[in-house]
Amino acid sequence: MISSANRHSDASDIVPNNWLERQLPSAWRPYSRLARLDRPIGTWLLLFPCWWSIAMAEVASGQAPNPWLYLLFGLGAILMRAAGCTINDILDRHYDGQVARTSTRPLPSGQITLKQAIAFLAALLAGGAVILFSLTSAAILLGLASLLLVFPYPLMKRITYWPQLWLGLTFNWGALMGWAAVHDSLGWPPVLLYLAGIFWTLGYDTIYAHQDKEDDALIGLKSSALKLGARTRPWLVGFYSACVLLMGAAGASAALPWPYYLGLAAVAAHFTWQVATLDMDAHRNCLARFRANRFVGWLLLAGLALASLVA
Repeated sequence: MISSANRHSDASDIVPNNWLERQLPSAWRPYSRLARLDRPIGTWLLLFPCWWSIAMAEVASGQAPNPWLYLLFGLGAILMRAAGCTINDILDRHYDGQVARTSTRPLPSGQITLKQAIAFLAALLAGGAVILFSLTSAAILLGLASLLLVFPYPLMKRITYWPQLWLGLTFNWGALMGWAAVHDSLGWPPVLLYLAGIFWTLGYDTIYAHQDKEDDALIGLKSSALKLGARTRPWLVGFYSACVLLMGAAGASAALPWPYYLGLAAVAAHFTWQVATLDMDAHRNCLARFRANRFVGWLLLAGLALASLVA
């Protein structure tokens, strides 16, 4: 029989002695874990809708790529993902101690105090504000509005079986901000891209939630994985199909040239692989397919890059 301690160690989402921690002073390491700097997949999933939207706006208007804008959004994604994780861990610190995957995180394990976590959060938000206020007026207003989604997210798993939907609303907000940072306005392309991203998140985060379904059921938390159960696979087909269709509609609305759709076809093929090879009861299988969504980001961005060459 596997002991409870060993089970928690095996299931933990913290990789001990990772490359980043080996470079950091010991006092900084708990903050790195709190910010999930050792697991950048969340940052990529937050960043790609921003970059897609910037690229789409540039291609649609015939503008040359603005590297500075991509860099700003990259730094902003790192800071805001870290802030979101910190908010999540502050509000969930009592629940995290009861879940195998999260029990060794800095707050439930006592590596960081609540006051230290709040101070760290304030510093992250201050850094994010510096970046935000360097953007256009429309992007600034959208960025401020996003806080209305960011702060309530950790509470959603306590009141609804669809916290993944709220995460989709939050994580894909950059699809609106990227376009606004280029044009200082909104339009149908970013709105359609935003809706596509919501369905993308519903897919990948439902897969992710299957890792915690036993613990969540025991402690009374909710998720789409628990709601859908054995019916998850056909729902994933629906989520990902809606994502692809809406991405196509966004491209058509922006009058993007044909190479964009090559990238979109590659995204559809990748979604097919995810659904076909998913084992909902295997922790490592779910985690690998969740993490594989970074390829979705790069594939669509490659399509946009190719489209810029023929626009």
